[in-house]
Amino acid sequence: MLPPLLEIDVDLPQPATMQEEQAAADAGNTGSSPRSMRSETCLLRGPIIVGAGPSGLAVAATLSLHAVPFTVLERSDDVADLWTNRTYDRLRLHLPKAFCELPHVGFPGDFPTYPTKHDFLRYLKSYADRFAVSPLFGRTVTRARFDAAAALWRVTAVASSPAAANGGEEEGAEVATEYASPWLVVASGENAEVVVPKVKGKERFAGETLHSSAYRSGERFKGMRVLVVGCGNSGMEMCLDLCEHGAMPFMSVRSGVHVLPREMFGASTFGVAMKLLKWLPIKLVDRFLLLVAKMVLGDTEKHGLRRPKLGPLEIKKVTGKSPVLDVGAWSLIKSGNIKIVPEVESFTGGSGVRFVDGNEMAFDAVIFATGYRSNVPSWLKEGDLFTEDGKPKAAQEPTSWRGPNGLYCVGFSGRGLLGAGADALRAAADIAGRWQQAAGAETTASV
Repeated sequence: MLPPLLEIDVDLPQPATMQEEQAAADAGNTGSSPRSMRSETCLLRGPIIVGAGPSGLAVAATLSLHAVPFTVLERSDDVADLWTNRTYDRLRLHLPKAFCELPHVGFPGDFPTYPTKHDFLRYLKSYADRFAVSPLFGRTVTRARFDAAAALWRVTAVASSPAAANGGEEEGAEVATEYASPWLVVASGENAEVVVPKVKGKERFAGETLHSSAYRSGERFKGMRVLVVGCGNSGMEMCLDLCEHGAMPFMSVRSGVHVLPREMFGASTFGVAMKLLKWLPIKLVDRFLLLVAKMVLGDTEKHGLRRPKLGPLEIKKVTGKSPVLDVGAWSLIKSGNIKIVPEVESFTGGSGVRFVDGNEMAFDAVIFATGYRSNVPSWLKEGDLFTEDGKPKAAQEPTSWRGPNGLYCVGFSGRGLLGAGADALRAAADIAGRWQQAAGAETTASV
């Protein structure tokens, strides 16, 4: 049966009214604004979903089809915060659209094979509209704990208050609301917080420093010497963009990296790899990919990009680090327009940067293309699904998407949008089964 503190009607909801029901629950069924209930707990009929990115939207859409109500909490002011606010202008999906679709709805037929950032955002917003997913925006989750006595997840979210005229408080004050549900879906993603390495002397650097999340275009760096720290897909593509806008990019490489052509034999490299993995072991597929890459690209080590000992697919499986799918930067590296430099050791003051080999160079700007990390450990206080650094435990296990006491995680498998969609289907189906059982038990008890 449902916990005694959870108020629920016995009739199953219809998909068309799910968001209305959650808005009523958020307002305490009083018809007032959710923000007016500053100190009360919102007891929800369905699961709490933290995050309105692709993973959260996929879970919500699937729950909608199962006729299960839900509440989505999102810290930003729109869906897909990463794509909306923290990506560069020229970004495209690095994989073909067939591998990036969310459950139930494909990309429009007129979209290119590799959709642009703006194409993808249009798709996500249309997806949310189609399934009537209306997240509660501006809610930053600060704590989630399981209340064993009530069999409920209690999730605290902080929002900025309305203006003093509306709420009697100073504008900009924070208001905390506690949401309670038997089910919690963690869908805040692997890329919630930026990662900027601590480099000695950074405060003395006279030029501009920024994380790749703040980079939009190389236009304003024209004529400047720019150091890009990091050689993943973002770092490589930003170097390409800088070069095309008349800047002089240098790319700092700390460790090995696999560079593969985006396509081989007229098909996507990723698609070829997925087909081969159905028949061959991963080590053999890696050997094939590296052989073709050498034929197409040449020897990357001659130009300063040494390859790791593990193959591209194996290192992705073990560490989650994706190979670089080249979209044009490699030819500029070979021509010397993008220069490879060693790992940064320190900033030397003024515009100087010292590398681990002892050499120093001057730069006008430094961009840290050093990625992101999960922020789940900062607010999820139990559940034993995540490590201290925010990575899921046993990510490759078949049931890694489900934890104890009605806890689920979606979008942490390291398998991109395709993996997030698969996890969303499993999690939503599991929740739907439990929700319907509980609703049926409550109905029986009330007869």
